[in-house]
Amino acid sequence: MVRVREGAYDCDVLVIGGGIVGLSTAYAITRAAPGTRVTVLEKEPGPARHQTGRNSGVIHSGVYYRPGSLKARFAVRGAAEMVKFCAEYGIAHAVTGKLIVATERDELPRLHALVQRGRENGIQVRELGAAQIGEYEPEVRGLAAIHVGTTGVCDFVGVARQLARASGAEIRYGARVIRVDRRPERGVAVLTAAGDVVRGRVLVNCAGLHCDEVARLTGDEPGVRIVPFRGEYYELARPELVRGLVYPVPDPAFPFLGVHLTRGIDGGVHIGPNAVPALAREGYGWGVVRPGELAGTVAWPGSWVMARRHWRYGAGELRRSVSKGAFLTAVRRLVPAVEEADLVRAPAGVRAQAVLRDGTLVDDFLIREGSRAVHVLNAPSPAATASLPIGREIGRRALDMLGAL
Repeated sequence: MVRVREGAYDCDVLVIGGGIVGLSTAYAITRAAPGTRVTVLEKEPGPARHQTGRNSGVIHSGVYYRPGSLKARFAVRGAAEMVKFCAEYGIAHAVTGKLIVATERDELPRLHALVQRGRENGIQVRELGAAQIGEYEPEVRGLAAIHVGTTGVCDFVGVARQLARASGAEIRYGARVIRVDRRPERGVAVLTAAGDVVRGRVLVNCAGLHCDEVARLTGDEPGVRIVPFRGEYYELARPELVRGLVYPVPDPAFPFLGVHLTRGIDGGVHIGPNAVPALAREGYGWGVVRPGELAGTVAWPGSWVMARRHWRYGAGELRRSVSKGAFLTAVRRLVPAVEEADLVRAPAGVRAQAVLRDGTLVDDFLIREGSRAVHVLNAPSPAATASLPIGREIGRRALDMLGAL
């Protein structure tokens, strides 16, 4: 057992996780309280290797999220701040706007509800008839659409690297945490796989796909289980078919946005993701299976409830995973000109989705506190967009803990 020794702190705040949320937290803490010593432990050899670096690169407007929720407040604020941050530091970005397109009549009420939700969140939304869609996207077909002008794209990995540099924190890469000793009267000591011991006054858990495991190592029961969902992408061989960002109308019962088309900062167009259960927390393909992690998912009661409740939706996602033709059908609902030869496999991502014991998929960001610890237990999309205000919120909680010691 690694022990905390009084008066032998390596840092004031010890952050586990070098994705965009962990690095934004370090940045926020040193900005708010200069002189605070922050150490970030990241198990990979560099930053942003998982959720941050394996997504569509979209700066979300906040149009989807329940008014008053953390996602709504932080995404709307974070989108504006992210554009400003990228401009300040010369990070590649563009404010492109996006279309959300209804292709079936039963989607029209949901599209209208998004208009109302967007306006409640303070977002300008333009409603379009079928004939007006071509003003923005000549190859897109639909019954109606909305245009959201504040949506954009950026290089989130570049943002994470800049946050690491600007934070002034000590960033330790290749530092996988295997044990945590938390003493409420003293502090927190962490043992890494390399045999290093790092001691801090307060722990911040931004471990993403492993955040519930880190919470349990700390001695706090998170009350959720991270169930990994793989998002599979294709690249469009004819990127000229799409000018910007094109999305379907999402199903409000799920936190996933459906298969969409995104023109990235490199000019390429990504299509996806679908959402299928991954067989490992970092299961970026069907061939990646970690029996221990899979057993943990299967043993969680919420996994079975979720599967029974949403099996039809899941079956559709699985079909699009194993059948390129089924994936193509989903894409052609939006852009009929896309052919099967236009779809070129691209790297997948994995979403760290928190699931409650009763099978509920946690919809909002989830941040919980323990003694000398702040745990970020659900921060999938739009966490990259919202990372600057999320970092300030986590940083505030960590600094409040420090101030109370």
